[in-house]
Amino acid sequence: MSEEMNIMDEVLNLYHRYDFNKLTSKDVENALKKDRIDFFDYASLLSPAALPYLEQMAQKAQMLTRRQFGNTVAIFTPIYIANYCENQCVYCGFNCKNNIHRAKLTLDEIEREYQAIAATGLKEILLLTGESRRMSGIEYIGDAVELAKKYFSLIGLEIYPVEVEEYRYLHERGADFVTVFQETYNTETYQKVHLAGQKRIFSYRINAQERAIQGGMRGVGFGALLGIDDFRYDAFSVGVHASLLQKKYPHAEIALSVPRLRPYINNAEENPGEVHEKQLMQVMCAYRILLPFAGITISTRERSEFRDNAVSIAATKISAGVCVGIGGRSEEEKGDEQFEISDPRSVEEVVQGLYARGLQPSFNDYIRLI
Repeated sequence: MSEEMNIMDEVLNLYHRYDFNKLTSKDVENALKKDRIDFFDYASLLSPAALPYLEQMAQKAQMLTRRQFGNTVAIFTPIYIANYCENQCVYCGFNCKNNIHRAKLTLDEIEREYQAIAATGLKEILLLTGESRRMSGIEYIGDAVELAKKYFSLIGLEIYPVEVEEYRYLHERGADFVTVFQETYNTETYQKVHLAGQKRIFSYRINAQERAIQGGMRGVGFGALLGIDDFRYDAFSVGVHASLLQKKYPHAEIALSVPRLRPYINNAEENPGEVHEKQLMQVMCAYRILLPFAGITISTRERSEFRDNAVSIAATKISAGVCVGIGGRSEEEKGDEQFEISDPRSVEEVVQGLYARGLQPSFNDYIRLI
């Protein structure tokens, strides 16, 4: 691989390298014997040939998770502060063509939501907006971040991709992490499912994490929406993308998410990509074996039983007390949700579930000094 080749080119080059159906049980066995795996081994662990080895993969993933993170599982909650969006994404409830109730919280409303969340004991929050610069400008997001510092010690963002200086501005206001989902790394499918809006620009989105790091963010998150395209290729690309960025910026903290398609407004169909729970666990175990130091988040898209199992094996962060509408904690929701959740448990219920499995819930892994 040329040193001058950028990360996007490297990811796409590797995306086309493997035929997952040609990888064999011997390839999987060889990968499981290694202390550190390469991208060929990683592809093997994501292949159909690896499914019969899922128990061995889970055992190795669990060992690596406990070695690096102990029994600690971080707890956070997302807050959606606006659902206006300028993108036309066929899989998303926020699609600009969807007939939903749009809303944007005022700073006073945001603070009341923060107060309700902080009352549960949570110290980490993830701020989300729809992808609309016009309705959710950088200053609005910055004001929400600044306000969050009064209540939380760790602040993440899941917003539209922005420029380095804008990430720097948000970091200076108090943001610590940025998560950007590429959705799919298949460039043809990417154009088919993103019909209009800034999100159609594949290259701008795939380079967002690098810009965030250059803007001073402590860490960045990656993910594909599994089920839009062949999940094996997308999961493979997520791991490659994260690995290459970690190599280029070794100081950055890397995190991975594993969202699957969920029913949403105007489309209540089941996941068309047929990503089942066994396959999702396979992906998580492969992520852990490739990137032992990376955080892995499991969201409320999944059943409570699956989430509890995931944090016992590979996941290191779990959401709780989730509301995916706009507002809804301190008063009635103002706007519609992006997707349906499968685990509606409160913070206390999630905490008790962790204790029951011998795990230690963590509300704070970062002390804000200013």
